[in-house]
Amino acid sequence: MQKEITLKELKDSEYAHKTINEEIQANLIARIKGNEPVFEGLLGYEDTVIPQLKKALLAGHHINLLGLRGQAKTRIARSMVDLLDEYMPIVKGSEINDSPFQPISKYAKDLLAEHGDETPISWVHRSERFFEKLATPDVNVSDLIGDIDPIKAATLKLPYSDERVLHYGMIPRANRSIFVINELPDLQARIQVSLFNILQEGDVQIRGFQLRMPLDIQFVFTANPEDYTNRGSIVTPLKDRIGSQIFTHYPKSIALARKITEQEANVSTEDKLAIKIPNMAKDLLEEVAFAARNSEYVDEKSGVSARLTISAMENLMAAAKLRLIETGAEQTTIRLVDFMSIVPSITGKIELVYEGEQEGADEVAKILIDNAVMTQFEDIFPRVPKLEKEGVKTTYTDVVAWFNDNFIELNYTDSDEEFYASINSVKPLDEIIKEYAADYSKEDQAFCKELILWALTINNKLDRSENSAAFTIDSAGYGKHFFS
Repeated sequence: MQKEITLKELKDSEYAHKTINEEIQANLIARIKGNEPVFEGLLGYEDTVIPQLKKALLAGHHINLLGLRGQAKTRIARSMVDLLDEYMPIVKGSEINDSPFQPISKYAKDLLAEHGDETPISWVHRSERFFEKLATPDVNVSDLIGDIDPIKAATLKLPYSDERVLHYGMIPRANRSIFVINELPDLQARIQVSLFNILQEGDVQIRGFQLRMPLDIQFVFTANPEDYTNRGSIVTPLKDRIGSQIFTHYPKSIALARKITEQEANVSTEDKLAIKIPNMAKDLLEEVAFAARNSEYVDEKSGVSARLTISAMENLMAAAKLRLIETGAEQTTIRLVDFMSIVPSITGKIELVYEGEQEGADEVAKILIDNAVMTQFEDIFPRVPKLEKEGVKTTYTDVVAWFNDNFIELNYTDSDEEFYASINSVKPLDEIIKEYAADYSKEDQAFCKELILWALTINNKLDRSENSAAFTIDSAGYGKHFFS
């Protein structure tokens, strides 16, 4: 915490006034020259979004981040705070962060005129220089720009023509700061119009007051492409005043998506130690989101947020934790059957098209898991043939034949020893693992066995049925199919 000083002491310290653009640019350049990361935690944007952000900031532009839900738009905006100086001097008591060297409010000008070099100076930490407003239908000009305050006029016994009766809105109060408006298209057109002069000329007009207030603000807007035609739009003159429009995107690979989920998921260290997650389970979780983005049942214009896999990972860990609590075991491993616990995470994160609504949200979620299973399965093992020739043996013939005389029941609450004893009793699986997954870890090989059985049920070679406590896998025709 910086102590209060006088204007003379500030001058003696050789502090030089900088605009917010100059401040951001100086810190950005220092980070680039020092080979330091400019934006912490923005995985997958190193070669796409971040270079564009650097150029926009060096150009001194206001920025519009355009992308579907869950693409870290707000996180990008918030991370820009780290490019500000740690502390900024202001005229003490100023509502709008007046610079001692370039005051813009009547309050600051009068105080400097009265006290000169003895004017008290206070400091504002960079964490207090970030303002964020979600665009909602009830936002009005008074909220953003300001209005006349009749109580202030009455208390100070001033006429409405006096500038001191003004109540400043969020934008003037964000002077020399970063101001973010989320979901800009949701802002009513007449409210968007009120931003024109602020972005271009720095004029602020409040109830007839024509004030020359050259506000020094770094604006960042966020928008979803769907909103342009669905709920609203960005009026053209406002769009014209935003210097750079940068498109965000979803992770382009499973490996990258995994890193994002691991970084963002709220999982305690204690749970991480008690619950093992096979690498294949982590990959399958991300594959579900990729399947959703390509699904005919899901509205691609709405997008599938990265929050889906983050929430799903938390649910998956919670399912395993519940097993530990109920069984009294100290450790467990994530299983494929545990993936039924992520259905609530999927249904709340996807927008369905008409065909998806006909299927139902729960059903679509299970189909997405099945699609993800098949994608992962076919990356490792041969495809399951739809038709088999009489007497011709396939990779899966012995597994299917085993179930002619046997079945297995996979209980959610089984200990790892009991659960894998059931899986390992299907001896023909060992040969398939030996041929196609020999280099995988022990946990991944066990997961692969579940994957094979699941894929065979999807292809109707085996039957799968479920109740609240267990899965049963049986010979086709004997068990009740999972989706019946």
